[in-house]
Amino acid sequence: MSHSGGRHELGQNFLTHRGTVDEMVGLVAAALAQHDEIVEIGAGHGALTRPLAALGHPLRAIEIDPRRAHRLDRSTPATVSVEVADALRVPLPTTPHVLVGNLPFHLTTALVRHVLRARHWHTAVLLTQWEVARRRAGVGGASMLTASWWPWYTFTLHRRVPATAFTPAPSVDGGILTAHRRPTPLVADLGDYQELVRAVFTGRGRGLVDVLARTGRLSRSAARVWVRDQRVPARTLPKHLTAEQWASLWAAARTSGDGPGRPGAPGQARRMGTCGMPSSS
Repeated sequence: MSHSGGRHELGQNFLTHRGTVDEMVGLVAAALAQHDEIVEIGAGHGALTRPLAALGHPLRAIEIDPRRAHRLDRSTPATVSVEVADALRVPLPTTPHVLVGNLPFHLTTALVRHVLRARHWHTAVLLTQWEVARRRAGVGGASMLTASWWPWYTFTLHRRVPATAFTPAPSVDGGILTAHRRPTPLVADLGDYQELVRAVFTGRGRGLVDVLARTGRLSRSAARVWVRDQRVPARTLPKHLTAEQWASLWAAARTSGDGPGRPGAPGQARRMGTCGMPSSS
């Protein structure tokens, strides 16, 4: 979102379907606590901004196009703060808030990564490409990105949004996805855990036991014990593991003593910030 120019140059497809707007605003309303702020990413013409403002909470609307931001600022109440900024670079609030946005499709993954690294929001209501929404929610198999963050967030796919709900219409459908921060993370060390996920997803082998053994995080015998205890078929692919199974696998790798994930191994510890997140995020 660091481009300049017109609507296509910014990769924006504006949401025009009233039912989709109402559903997203309803999801935000259901998530709001008494003193929460709302942060909207990619406000555009304000299709979401104006009904969100009616919820009565302070609303910070981020829009990269100065002209649209200026028009939106003039047409919204004083509770709305319209900010001209690149959503990939702008710091998010350090107080509790709910995130919402119709994300530019060509920047969906980058924006989702940016959002997941932020610490203080508790709910995100996002409109993304349909396939991205499905994969983030683990429908049909989770992506490495989803598995990397599952111990800290739950993801829910709500419904498909047809391309005709946008102007101009994109080449693919959208999907409404929500993410909720877990009150207690399933894993204590984000850095070591994400290294494990990366090693397993990119590892070579014929099935999970073979992949785990080749990563060096578990011996082949320990990997067989883990898949047996978890009732996971030995040939299961990493994308089919659940959040709880990933957390269990990390714990097994940390305690097995077979590989670099054992407690106290050099290079594995990372200084942690609040909520189990890395302090450099």
